[in-house]
Amino acid sequence: MEEQIVYEDNHLLVINKKVGQLVQGDKTGDESLLESIKNHIKKRDDKPGNVFLGLVHRIDRPTSGLVIYAKTSKALSRLTQMVKNREIKKTYWAVVPKEPLPQSQRLVHYLKKNEKNNKAIIFPKPTEGAKEAILTYHIIQSLDHYMLLEIDLETGRHHQIRAQLSKTGIPIKGDLKYGSPRSNADGGIHLHARKLEFIHPVTKENIEITAPVPGQDAIWQACETGSR
Repeated sequence: MEEQIVYEDNHLLVINKKVGQLVQGDKTGDESLLESIKNHIKKRDDKPGNVFLGLVHRIDRPTSGLVIYAKTSKALSRLTQMVKNREIKKTYWAVVPKEPLPQSQRLVHYLKKNEKNNKAIIFPKPTEGAKEAILTYHIIQSLDHYMLLEIDLETGRHHQIRAQLSKTGIPIKGDLKYGSPRSNADGGIHLHARKLEFIHPVTKENIEITAPVPGQDAIWQACETGSR
């Protein structure tokens, strides 16, 4: 667990989540990162009582990358408000099929969550019950069969990046739910929460954190090397 911690102070902790890890408990009953980190801190710091840890935001189970947890209730309430106010800048990397697309594009769709199959339905124009979903992508690298996109999120909707890229004709590698022809061997998808930028909720310092890509994946490693 310690190797996954990329930032920590008295108020917050940022984890580089692995593919398949849950950020918090769900109906599967599998142990979540929330519980794993609590247990780790309790043991590491020899804490006698319960460890406070609050989840600030989520990323999907098949996705890797940065997740913020708050270590105090004050930090949790402030960070949660910052997420609502879009004061935390989130940058993602996504590996998609090589297609003739603009080098950079702002995508605006309207997204509705289907609770039955846990999937986002995308509409091209305002639709009842659908929320506006906005992102901007930049093609930052071209591989033999894939492109690496850097994505800046303006909104944070359910499965937003996955659904919007699929609607654009470039489903994320391994994402069967949104149109990728093949799954990845590890059951994950090639979507990585790469970077976070925000003002620290307590110290007011400017925080900028970048997460290394999954180390055992050849395509991710090619992306990491090529982007330097």
